[in-house]
Order: sequence, then C-alpha cells, then structure tokens
Amino acid sequence: MLEATLPDVVHITTPPQSHAALGRLCLESGSHVYMEKPFTLYASEAEELFALAAQKGLKIIAGHNAQFTPAMIRMRQWVKEGYLGGKPVHLECQYCYDFSDAGYARALLGDGDHWVRQLPGSLLQNIISHGISKIAEFMAGDRVTVVARGFTSRFLESIGEPEIVDEVRVILQDEESTTAYFTFSSQIGPAPHQFRVYGPKNSLIVDDDHQVVLKLDHKEYKSYLKYFIPPLGFARQYKKNWRHNLVRFLKRDFFLPNDAALGTIIAKFYDAVAGRAPLPLSTREILLTARIMDEIFAQIKSQRKNP
Repeated sequence: MLEATLPDVVHITTPPQSHAALGRLCLESGSHVYMEKPFTLYASEAEELFALAAQKGLKIIAGHNAQFTPAMIRMRQWVKEGYLGGKPVHLECQYCYDFSDAGYARALLGDGDHWVRQLPGSLLQNIISHGISKIAEFMAGDRVTVVARGFTSRFLESIGEPEIVDEVRVILQDEESTTAYFTFSSQIGPAPHQFRVYGPKNSLIVDDDHQVVLKLDHKEYKSYLKYFIPPLGFARQYKKNWRHNLVRFLKRDFFLPNDAALGTIIAKFYDAVAGRAPLPLSTREILLTARIMDEIFAQIKSQRKNP
C-alpha cells in the first residue's frame, strides 16, 4: 500500500505490539501517522518515532481522543481564559471500566491468549492512557514523580483471574509542585470518567459520562446562605449543560461523545498536516503520558514480585 499509493496519512489501529514497527515503516515511506492508543509499548519507542518524524519533517500523533469530548473542550477553554485564577494546583482523574460490559470483558476474560494480556501493562495499558493524558496536559516538564499502587480486585480473584491488575491508584507531582491523583477501577459503580482541575481561585469539574462541566467559584456566603445559594447555582449550571447537550444533539453535532471526540482530534490532526493549525496534542504531552505509564507498570510489577 505504501509503495503503490503513497498515502499522505496512515491510521495505525492494530494491537499496540505492532505500533512502533508500523509507525517506523510509515514514517520512512513519507506518510504522516495517526497512532491509536496506547501509542507504543514503551516510552523509548515513542521517543524514537518522534525523532524519526522530526528528521523526516512529518507529523505523528497519539489517538488520545478522550481529550476532545465536547465537555473537555469547554473545560480547556475556561482554563485558557483564566477561570482558575492561575496555573492548576491539583488535578484528579477517574477513568474507570465496568466489567459488566460483556463485549470487551468476555473477550478478554475468556481468552488466555488475548493480545491485551500480552501487553507489558496488560489490561491497564490498553485503557489508562486516556486518563493519564488528561493529567499530562497540565503538568510541567518532561518527567514527573510517580507513586503507584496496583492490585487485583476480589472479583477477578474469585473468577480465577489473579494475574490481571484492575485496581490502580496513582499520585503524581511535577517540577513546579502541581500534584495529581489518578484512579482506575473495574469495581466502582457506576464507572466514573471524571476530571477535576483545582486552581488557586476557582476549580472545574468535567463529567464525561454525562457531558457536564461545572464551575466551582470561591465565593463566601454568610450564615445559612451557603446552604441555599450554591445549590441553586449548581442547578442553573446543570440546566445550562442540559441545554448545551440538547442543542448539539438537535444539530446532529453530538451523537456519542467519544465519536464526536474522535472526529474532532482527527480533523485537527488533518488541519495540522495541511499546515493550517498546530498539532492538537504536543509531543511533550504524549511522551510524558508514555513515561508515566512506564513508571506505573514498573512499580506494579515490582510490588507483585515483592508483595
């Protein structure tokens, strides 16, 4: 295909074990690359691909489409406009998975040779980059301090799957002392997909499951007013979110949030390839995401060897 058609862009959506080799092949042939998540198995492979892309004058990006849901885009705009009152002080991301989703869970749990099991981070590596990338966007520098704890839920142990880690808790801190918490769980119900950005003045909450963004302001109320005025304000915000979602739906601009997000990141990537805009995700963010994941998996592996 590369020799016969000389494609401008190649989308690599194969299992991650082949990403580095296929990405290298496409870049060497002169094609820009959209790489499905997880970007590569290891951060070192990601670094090699970005170096090759720079050498060839080509663009390559990770498919972190969860960054571009309508709610995440609104949150990012408010941060850009200065709503937080300064740089983020703390971040919290909950990116969970429900094993009652029969399609994916049955395929993974029913096949001992499933490709997900062969990943260095197993189940985690195929999912958590969506959540980690949200944190990486707002953390400074190329490396952060990571403290991770991973374990197998009692549910998986009870059905004979003690090797799959499906519960992870992570604490992160960057060079400017911004901190973050990341949670992955298969047992929390309903499985949340939330992102919280805490600033020195105000904060924001993104509920990706319902496409809701809430502003938390720093207003003080005397006496019993704090029990009545803020709840009313939240009610008004939920009404605005409802109206926003309805308008998008009626305009056929909504459908499923993840589908909308995928369309957005691909369109932005094509704009970057055509020279009309910068890449929607920076190289630094993608590499930092990969490095954080490497460190999480390394710590979990060490814990399981030395419980």
